[in-house]
Amino acid sequence: MTPFGARLRMLRRQRRVTLKDMATHLQVSSAYLSALEHGHRGRPSAGLVHQVNEFFGLIWDEAEALSQLAKLSHPRVTLDTAGLTPEATALANRLAEGIHRLSPQTVAAMHGLLDREVPAGEKPRLRRAAGR
Repeated sequence: MTPFGARLRMLRRQRRVTLKDMATHLQVSSAYLSALEHGHRGRPSAGLVHQVNEFFGLIWDEAEALSQLAKLSHPRVTLDTAGLTPEATALANRLAEGIHRLSPQTVAAMHGLLDREVPAGEKPRLRRAAGR
């Protein structure tokens, strides 16, 4: 599941909206929405994110947070380590090979470490630990 998919499912369930009803309103298939929720589709378009924001009446910070989650929701990430140190390339490969074995606590700790290292203007705005 992607960050966007998890948030979409949570919003839908909180407001007791079925996949079918939401899909009809957004003029997409319920299979597509289900695939988005489960991380089987790539990140949604900005237009779809805008439609979802309107559908749920999200504005300001909530709408921006959903847009940020969409940007962070590509289920098949590619890392280009050309020009980086051998250690950086090794780290990228280890993460790719072992991410499925990391606990939610380890993932949250890694987010915290990255948040401290990445310049403030480049930080993604995830508000909760992974897996919660």
